[in-house]
Amino acid sequence: MNTEPAPSEPFQYDASVDPGEKRHVRYEVGESYLGDPIEVPITVINGEHGGPTVFLSAGIHGDELNGVKVVQEVADRYDPEGLHGTIVCLHVCNVPAYEAQQRYTPIYDQDMNRSFPGRAGSNTTERMANVIYRRFVAQCDLGLDFHTSTRNRTTIYHARADLEAPGVERLARAFATNVVLYGTGDAGSLRSVATADGIPTVTVEMGRAHRFQPVLIEKALEGVESVFAEYGLLPDEPVHWPGWYKSTAADTTKRWLRADAGGLVEMEWGPYPLVYEGDAICTVTNHFKTEERVVEAPFDGLILGALENPVAAPGHPLCHLLELDRETKAEITREIERGEFDGYRAHGDAWADD
Repeated sequence: MNTEPAPSEPFQYDASVDPGEKRHVRYEVGESYLGDPIEVPITVINGEHGGPTVFLSAGIHGDELNGVKVVQEVADRYDPEGLHGTIVCLHVCNVPAYEAQQRYTPIYDQDMNRSFPGRAGSNTTERMANVIYRRFVAQCDLGLDFHTSTRNRTTIYHARADLEAPGVERLARAFATNVVLYGTGDAGSLRSVATADGIPTVTVEMGRAHRFQPVLIEKALEGVESVFAEYGLLPDEPVHWPGWYKSTAADTTKRWLRADAGGLVEMEWGPYPLVYEGDAICTVTNHFKTEERVVEAPFDGLILGALENPVAAPGHPLCHLLELDRETKAEITREIERGEFDGYRAHGDAWADD
């Protein structure tokens, strides 16, 4: 039996990155008001040996920075020597939003993650999305798209994936987050479009906007390495396993809890995001503190994301809660007792930022 690795091939966009080559490029995807080029920083690492092509994307929302750091570290960490396949690092997809340090493309507030695969003759954001998708993403076999929560909120480290699409559950498990939320994804999102085109893609959600959170970045780098090991890009590395694993079904109980009245919000849960039915999650009070509403957990669950801005209006989302089964609750409790559970309020901002 022939055990020699398959030969690598050039990675083609409108140029070529040969086997054994690592190339950093600034690829033009549009023009500014001054007619200057809008250039996306991209790294292509084409391994010496054949294998799958994986894209890693970040900065689709310009203020979501954890993923930008993850992609930078991947681009720096891996070289073609010994690599079985190709890594395509899309460092910052929405350059105008990144430069403005805001979520959406400036002026028109267009959401790039509702704009894929884009159109060449459409608005600015769809044109940029079209170039990124057509030239780079479409050449890949699978992908990881990195995001954080939006401003004034935080989110637990988790993945989002269409677990019923071919090849996606394998990818989600290989990335090795504890929690994977089922969902096809919003129309025009990179994940939904790529997955529908036969490129299994998982969204990684991790923490807050406008900052680097090293604990989460390191966890994500471990997940990336685990994916590379699972798909043979790094055949000598082990695939990671998170210890406990919770994936949701399409009809699962996960719920946004919202404010019924406006006022000041004080979070009561913690230090870990495990809550039990009837626990106070937060209180909402008026400015005279003569009225107080306590928001309680409707079931035993895990807080996936929570409001950080301590003011709310009626209907404002306060937290995102996932119902847990008995076995998962028991395993989380054991991890808490051993001091191994990453509770994102357990160590305050020291955990979040150091």
